[in-house]
Amino acid sequence: MPSKKALVRRPSPRLAEGLVTHIEREKVDADLAAEQWEAYVEALRAHDWQTVEVEPADDCPDSVFVEDTVVMYKNVALITRPGAASRRPETAGVEEAVASLGCSVNWVWEPGTLDGGDVLKVGDTIYVGRGGRTNVAGVQQLRAAFEPLGARVVPVPVSRVLHLKSAVTALPDGTVVGHIPKVDRPSLFPGFLSVPEESGAHVVLLGGHELLMASSAPKTAELLTDLGYDVVTVDISKFEKLEGCVTCLSVRLRGLYA
Repeated sequence: MPSKKALVRRPSPRLAEGLVTHIEREKVDADLAAEQWEAYVEALRAHDWQTVEVEPADDCPDSVFVEDTVVMYKNVALITRPGAASRRPETAGVEEAVASLGCSVNWVWEPGTLDGGDVLKVGDTIYVGRGGRTNVAGVQQLRAAFEPLGARVVPVPVSRVLHLKSAVTALPDGTVVGHIPKVDRPSLFPGFLSVPEESGAHVVLLGGHELLMASSAPKTAELLTDLGYDVVTVDISKFEKLEGCVTCLSVRLRGLYA
């Protein structure tokens, strides 16, 4: 049986200082963000995910976006080297957490940069976004870590959003969903479904036909419900002001050995 563990990390009190790249900065209510984070974590637990809380990194404003610090494939954890230098201190606590779960741990080394938000796994295919945060050396090191394990790595250009998974994610059947104005090359994906809202491109697979989405994409939620999916929505509006989405706030570990 696949494991259902999810790494999460509570927001830093400095969350409002987090980086923004492709949007205008807005004021972020850190207290309300903390409440939204609790509700997000509870939604995972309500769908049988065992959450593993990474040690907080209060001096790192973006540390709640734990997805960027590690990429999982099967039982192997690749600790990233974030493209923003200010985020690199976030990885130490995540490395400790995945090691404690029995993962085999690898690392991205200089000059490579890689953000986990640039990595989309669809079966054994790993799409990796080449854009502002992930460079060629980072893609090469991801390939060296995972191709010997059976993965096929496909680089994808990213220029319109912060990360690849800001533009596209995938449904349980492997169909990639994206909001066309934010996707550089939809033709790179064998199956592509255009959705009407930017945040509708972000889905977390909860298991079976259940999907977790942001409440800011009601039209996409209706579309996916009509396709037979059970959609669970959460309000993450404070994190969306920092270019965050539902995938950023956890790392789902499905391939751990029993």
